[in-house]
This record gives sequence, structure tokens and C-alpha cells, in this order.
Amino acid sequence: MTDVCVVGAGPAGALVADRLAADGHDVTILEAGPRFDETPDTERMERSIRPGHAPTEVWDMGGPRDAYSASGPDFYPLNVARVKGVGGTTNHWQGMVYRLHEADLSGENNAPAWPLSYDDLRPYYIEAERAFGVAGASDNPYAPPREEPHPLPAFPPSHSDSLFADACESVGVTTHAAPNARNSEPYDDRAACVGYGTCKPVCASGAKYSANHTVRQAEAKGVDLVTQAPVQRFETDAAGERVTRAVYVHDGAERTIEAEQFVLAAGGVEIPRLLLLSASDAHPDGLANSSGLVGRYFHDHLFAGMGGTLDEPTRQNHVGFITTESHQFYDDPGAGTGEIPTRDGDLAPFKLEFLNYAGPSPVAMALREDTWGDELRDRLADAYGTHIAMGGLVGQPPLARNRITLDESRTDNHGNPVPDVVWEVDEKTRRTIERANEIQCAILEALGVDIEWTAGPEDTGPAYHHMGTTRMSRDPDAGVVRPDCRTHDVGNLWVASSSVFPNGGALNPTLTIGALALLCADGVDASL
Repeated sequence: MTDVCVVGAGPAGALVADRLAADGHDVTILEAGPRFDETPDTERMERSIRPGHAPTEVWDMGGPRDAYSASGPDFYPLNVARVKGVGGTTNHWQGMVYRLHEADLSGENNAPAWPLSYDDLRPYYIEAERAFGVAGASDNPYAPPREEPHPLPAFPPSHSDSLFADACESVGVTTHAAPNARNSEPYDDRAACVGYGTCKPVCASGAKYSANHTVRQAEAKGVDLVTQAPVQRFETDAAGERVTRAVYVHDGAERTIEAEQFVLAAGGVEIPRLLLLSASDAHPDGLANSSGLVGRYFHDHLFAGMGGTLDEPTRQNHVGFITTESHQFYDDPGAGTGEIPTRDGDLAPFKLEFLNYAGPSPVAMALREDTWGDELRDRLADAYGTHIAMGGLVGQPPLARNRITLDESRTDNHGNPVPDVVWEVDEKTRRTIERANEIQCAILEALGVDIEWTAGPEDTGPAYHHMGTTRMSRDPDAGVVRPDCRTHDVGNLWVASSSVFPNGGALNPTLTIGALALLCADGVDASL
């Protein structure tokens, strides 16, 4: 028996394991996927940029192991962005990290409110920023209050950011630095960013934070990591009050592990799936599901974007990630600026991003052309390097009808029903995407951009931030976990994930995942 069994070796599982090992506890991590360190990231980067390779292919996604269904009104392409393996999605994430706004936690931006305040999370945000090595300028006038600067200095603005600056000023939009979980200078035994520009799907320099780094630190403290060990179900005592063991598959055989405490850190889709797969006489509707809310309130962030070409070079100082953004409309999405009209109505929070990596790949352009030599060079010179674009994340309200269920008609490679994503984009989110597009259009027109494309309400897509499926609440009937991340129903089962978010605002969730993982670890430590 071990003290703690952690399921999942992404950022949440890594931080929980590392913290508990530092506190002197025996910890075992069960990770469904492989350890990717055996393939150098430089080789993975080379493979990822070759024509014909999708980003997920370099992380071994697909096949019966990763099968899923998407039966909702809007198709949800789950395998586009998830990764099963040590590090989880931090192997290929963008690396943008934010503290939620106080209005997110209070429920003013998108209900419901969290049962935690910003002050509750604040010390854990500090620790998570240090663990990730966040580079930022601490210059966002719309962000919640900070107690100290970011651990690392911000990256300098890209060339296209400087082009946007004047246009934003002319229409009354304030810009500021975007915090990044990548080293702007050497930090925590990791190198500084060298600008490969392939951050998604792979950082070959190690400058961008990956949970691989924290897992290795945890192993140095004595944590036992078992890879290729997908958990099949949890078993409980007769009363269903405590988990007694996790059943998993390893080396072709079914095995079990017993622990005093269990922490689920497998992401917002696999966590509710595993709870539903763990139904028993004591928990007929799924483990920890007396509220009936396991899997419900699935929500994501939606993309709003617009771009085109400018009659001048835009690609200098191309770094491959966002360095400038605006939260001006985040807490007041209908506000105007004089040049931008106000909008009435119920809108969700959103942030604006300035995309310094906009435009087609010159390799892809060359492959599409039917010529060679000097003529090809001239065509590329005419078409490449003048593209510019804006993006944005829009918060989606948590709705009970959006949910993760089991598809009993399809099974994975172990014979278990696959997750079914039931999802649709609601009208409030669509209105907010239109609002974000309106502001993006005003900025781009002020810059003189020939607008060529728009990602609006009818052709938006998710950011693959899986939230809400085991939501946090004080009332056991209103959620799945308590404010300390322990499940209401099961005394030794904890959840460290964005799945516990009551609402996710409109900000990339990983920093909050990290903060909650550390809060959860403190709760587990106190229970041992």
C-alpha cells in the first residue's frame, strides 16, 4: 500500500505528487500513456514540421486507445489537442498562464460563483507561477491585484505587436504583455527560449514549461511513476465511503494498487469517464455522483479571430507565441471607447490577442505552387510575410446539457465504453464572439489591414480547455467536490483538474489548475 495514488502525470498530477513527496509521503503516479523523453524533442520537432504530419501525430494520439464519440449538436474534435502521456497537454500547449479575474470567481462574469475567493487562491497562484517559471511584465491594468512581479521578465513585443500598438491607441484599446510559462532567461535548470517558433506542437529547447520537468523533480523525491498504466475503475468498501483500490492495466495484465488517498488528475474528460466507469452497488450512477452532476456542465473557451494582409512586412521578430494582448473588455464586454460603440445585452467575458505568427507556412505555400526556382521564390516573396491577425478567447457559460457521458455502443482497447462529448455553442457565447469580432475589425481597419478572413460565431472552434465536469460546490447537491477538492461522497477521493471549475472565465486554465493542485495537495497532506 502507498500513501497516495495519483492518476495522471499532467501538470495537476505532477504538482500534487511533488508537493506530497516533499511533505514526506509515499506517492505513486499511474499514467495512461508513455514517457516521451525517450524520443528527443528535436526529432519530434523535425517530424512535426514535415508536410503531412498533424500535430497530434507526434504525441501518439488516435486509434482505439483514444476513441471517443461526439453526439452533441456541435461536433467536438477531442483528439485535436489532448495528449495521454507524462506531461499531458503541457507537451504541446501554447504556454499562456493567467490568474482568473475576481469577477470570474464571484460569478459576475459567468455564473455560478466559485466557493473560493481570489484571496483563497492567491498564495497558490504565487507558488504555481514559480513552479511554471512565468515570464510577465505585471503591467495588465485589468488583472487582479498582484503581491509581487512575475518570476521572470516578460518577452519583448514582436514586430507586429508594435504595428498594433498605434492602431489600438487610435481606437482607445489598451494593450499589455501576455504572461508566458516559458523562460525568458535561464530558470529552474531549464534554458531560455531560443525562438524555434514550433511551440505548438513541441518546444525543442525545453524553455517552455512541461509537467515532465515537475515529474522528474517528484521522482527525485521518491515518487514512483508507472507509465502505460491506464486506470480502468475504482473499487470501494462495501459502504462506498472510501476507495480501497484502483484497477489498472500494465504490461498486458490487470493489476491493482491500494492507497490511503486517491487523487484524480486525468483531465476534464477522462475524470468523469472514470467515475462513471466506477459505478457499483453503493454508487449505481457512478462514483461520487450522488448529485447526478458528474460529467455535466462541460464547457470550454471559444475562438474569435480575424486577419488579412498589410502593405508592409509583418513577420520580423517572429517568435511563435503571443506576447501582447488586451483584457480591457474582459469584465465589461459591452463597454465602448468612443471609436468602438457600446453594446447592450448579456455578454460573456473575452480577451483579445495579437497574433505575431499569423500567415501561411512558406513550406506549405511552396508545396501548393506548380513552379520552381526563381519564379517560385518571387511568388513566395510576394505572398509571404505581410499577413497579420488577431485572436481572442470567449468564455462559455456552464450549461447542464453540455456534458461527458459514456457511449455504450463503442469501446476502447480495453473494452470500456468511450467518452461521449455532448456539446453546443450557446447564444450568449455567439453574441460575445460577434462582439469580439466587432472590436477586432475596428483595430484591423485602423491599422489598414485588408481583412481576408473571420472566425466568427458560425465557424468558431474550441480552445480545448475541458472544464466543469466535476464542479466544485459547498452544497453536495450542487457539485461533485468540496472547496478543498475532495469529493463530497467519498472520504479519500480527490480531484485536481479544471474539471472542478464552476466556471472558467475566458482565460487559459493551466495556472489555475496548478494553483488548485497545490491547494488539493495541502488537503491530502492534512488527511494523512
